[in-house]
Amino acid sequence: MSVQIALLRAVNVGGTGTVPMAALRDAVQKTGLKNVRSLLQSGNLLFDAGTKTPAAIEKALEAVCAKTFGIETSIYVRTAAEIAMTVARNPFAKEAKDDPARLHVLFMREAPDKASFVALQAAIKGRERVLGDGRHAYIVYPDGAGNSKLTSAVIMHHLGTPGTARNWNTVTKLAALAAE
Repeated sequence: MSVQIALLRAVNVGGTGTVPMAALRDAVQKTGLKNVRSLLQSGNLLFDAGTKTPAAIEKALEAVCAKTFGIETSIYVRTAAEIAMTVARNPFAKEAKDDPARLHVLFMREAPDKASFVALQAAIKGRERVLGDGRHAYIVYPDGAGNSKLTSAVIMHHLGTPGTARNWNTVTKLAALAAE
């Protein structure tokens, strides 16, 4: 079994990109992925991918979302091993323990260069901290993401690549489910 995780960007957040999870699970199952499960309502899927690659799954699921639900969204797929590595490599262990809802992981398709992360950190106007690790950025929002001027637009501008973020609670739940 090849457990993989799909993270849909901007689904069921702020009243946009509304997708019922039961309907999404059914549509994804029809693509040949097996044992499709969802976590929360924000577009987190786990499934048995068989021999399909993450890149092929991203394309297939983006097409399913467009055709079935009429939404254009980016999807970021990680293997169970990649999710476990993301958890293991977290540079903010204290924040993960003390206030996991304020630690986020940004999942991207491409790995920004180190200079992009330096530029992003320099652009921060508040107390937020960002550290990059390949196709992931770990972001601490001490005052909450909703109160931050470090928006997704600012992040994407400096890193040069889009992504989708999940708070640490969600990331660790996904890792635990993928490990089952």
